[in-house]
Amino acid sequence: MFPLGLTSYIIGGAFIGLAVAFVYILTGIHATQSTFFTSTLSYFVKRPYFQRDTNLKSREWRLFFAAGVMLGALIYTLTISPDGFWVTSVPMWRLIFGGFLVGFGTRLSSGCTSGHGISGVASLSTTSVYAVLTFIATGMITVYLLGVLGL
Repeated sequence: MFPLGLTSYIIGGAFIGLAVAFVYILTGIHATQSTFFTSTLSYFVKRPYFQRDTNLKSREWRLFFAAGVMLGALIYTLTISPDGFWVTSVPMWRLIFGGFLVGFGTRLSSGCTSGHGISGVASLSTTSVYAVLTFIATGMITVYLLGVLGL
């Protein structure tokens, strides 16, 4: 189940937990990525939804937050990952289709899996607990159906 052992997962989880706690303690804001997309679009899209105060006030730090996530993944890939950059055999069309489904689900649930799962559950949000349970159940059903279909 864990070909590289548990250590990297435990260290990564501890860093994520500390980072989320650090952002919340210093700013009172939940460090989530789904709002990153909306706040970034506020630079370009002038519709009222994107120009809300919450988007305008948080967009700078969210850019740094997203850059940190990508930089961390790059550092891991260049220093630790034994497989390099591209480590999946999943066809590109499935990745793109899955990305659209995840984006739709993120907007539908008012947050992403990590936002609800890390920040939301940690703050004892019942909405986030229900969202995480829905994510897990949907994932299990999807995997089962894809297996039955031979995909």
